[in-house]
Amino acid sequence: MSLNNTPSAERIHIAFFGRRNAGKSSVVNAVTGQNLAIVSEVLGTTTDPVSKAMELLPLGPVVIIDTPGIDDEGELGTLRVKRSYQVLNKTDVAVLVVDSAVGITGEDEALLERILQKAVPYCIVYNKNDTAKILPKGDNEISVSARTGDGIYELKELIARLAKTEEKEKHIVSHLLDKDDIVVLVVPIDESAPKGRLILPQQQTIRDIIDCHCISVVTQPEELPQTLSSLAKKPKMVITDSQAFARVSRDVPEDILLTSFSILFANYKGNLRLAVEGVKAIDRLCDGDTVLISEGCTHHRQCGDIGTVKLPRLLEKYTGKKLSYKWTSGTEFALGLSKLSLVIHCGGCMLSEREMKYRLKCAEDEGVPITNYGTAIAYMNGILQRSTLVFPEIAALIGG
Repeated sequence: MSLNNTPSAERIHIAFFGRRNAGKSSVVNAVTGQNLAIVSEVLGTTTDPVSKAMELLPLGPVVIIDTPGIDDEGELGTLRVKRSYQVLNKTDVAVLVVDSAVGITGEDEALLERILQKAVPYCIVYNKNDTAKILPKGDNEISVSARTGDGIYELKELIARLAKTEEKEKHIVSHLLDKDDIVVLVVPIDESAPKGRLILPQQQTIRDIIDCHCISVVTQPEELPQTLSSLAKKPKMVITDSQAFARVSRDVPEDILLTSFSILFANYKGNLRLAVEGVKAIDRLCDGDTVLISEGCTHHRQCGDIGTVKLPRLLEKYTGKKLSYKWTSGTEFALGLSKLSLVIHCGGCMLSEREMKYRLKCAEDEGVPITNYGTAIAYMNGILQRSTLVFPEIAALIGG
């Protein structure tokens, strides 16, 4: 996969924070070598977080985020500061830009406290060292001038070192396979499928299978029996879109592993155990309870949409209860979760692991059970244990 095609969720997210006119946007432009952020002497020029997917040497594919000033004022200013703080939820490396002539302020200290709470790797950049000078006190502090370029190369090297502490080897499915294994992927093409392409988790799973020198076979649910019978070698695994779980389970012999894209991505994002624990809350739902169905991406919802149509229909058929629903999508995530009885989240393919874990923590802190699409659908179809056998330690939690 080329750097230009690397999904944003798989890129290192580097966010720049600071007070208004600390030179934050100028530092962003100096680091990226582009006029990514608007620069002005007018306070509060950056009014919303600005994100740009790009290649940044020596790191590679990254997302650079320029945020509004953390000292903004007034009603709108307060909302902008809140947006800046929210960016921390998806930040892999935080860069705090400080005006050397001013030094660390109360707003800077408050942000640093939040950064430490969230365990985000960070550095402090003392900008405008051509007009005032503050000597760095630690390994994660540096003095630069965005205007002259002094220290910018060293800053990029520092950011790269901090990002390296976040790196870890992750796989969607290849760690469960041996060379030359056959994997059958079941991809429904219905009214809710995008025209002319596969969705991101399907693309990424296929690529992961190919990268480990295994064989990927893609078919639709209607052709699955014929596909399985035409293979000379038994496949190691069948991976299905969650909405086809019931039908695919009937067609796949018990001696072939079965799971879904959503379950694989729950494990990939580090939250499958929590999803399995949370799904049991479905049995405790009562008439009038509110369920939040949340997606990490934004798309035009069509008839037969899984989040707004199929999941609610399945929930009410399974529980026999009349439920209320809320929906969120994209970067929006509900506040006041304590009023909810359950959160059902998508697989999170468009969200970074850090942001996905933040959402899980929000639910956990509010005492609200959270699960995901694939886990919930498998559970309500009575096949959750079978669909998690690819992860034996998780399947053992479910029992018979």
